[in-house]
Amino acid sequence: MTEPSTHFERPVRIRFSYCDPAGIVFFPQYLVMTNALVEDWFNEALDIDYAAMISTRRVGLPIVKLDCTFSKPSQLGDTLMLSLTLDRIGARSVGIVIDAQSHGEKRFLARQVLVTTSLESGASIDIPDDIRAALTRFNPVALAEAKDQVQDASKETRS
Repeated sequence: MTEPSTHFERPVRIRFSYCDPAGIVFFPQYLVMTNALVEDWFNEALDIDYAAMISTRRVGLPIVKLDCTFSKPSQLGDTLMLSLTLDRIGARSVGIVIDAQSHGEKRFLARQVLVTTSLESGASIDIPDDIRAALTRFNPVALAEAKDQVQDASKETRS
């Protein structure tokens, strides 16, 4: 039996529509790419139908925290390898890291916190059990580390 992968990768070719008049990727387009990567990750690696999650189940996954580092411009015709790593699984949120590289050079790095949200009420909700199970299968260490952080925080509170 093969070990489950702890990262999800996808090549993305830089298209004309991603670029600004200077001929480089207009930085918000990286977020379009990362959102597409998250959708593909859910559909392909987690086996959770992203469209059904949004439209039928009415569970959203907005970005609530975002830290981006732009290392080097990407240009029309470049191919980026986008790699997603699950960093943390919380009660209502997940932390992910998305790295973009081309020809061995880092182009972009994003650290994101995504929160499961009811699209009916707009409020955050606990991660549904099937999604939590899929996330845990993808990266069991992320859940263990999150539990350790919660336990450490509760010990500090009691001290």
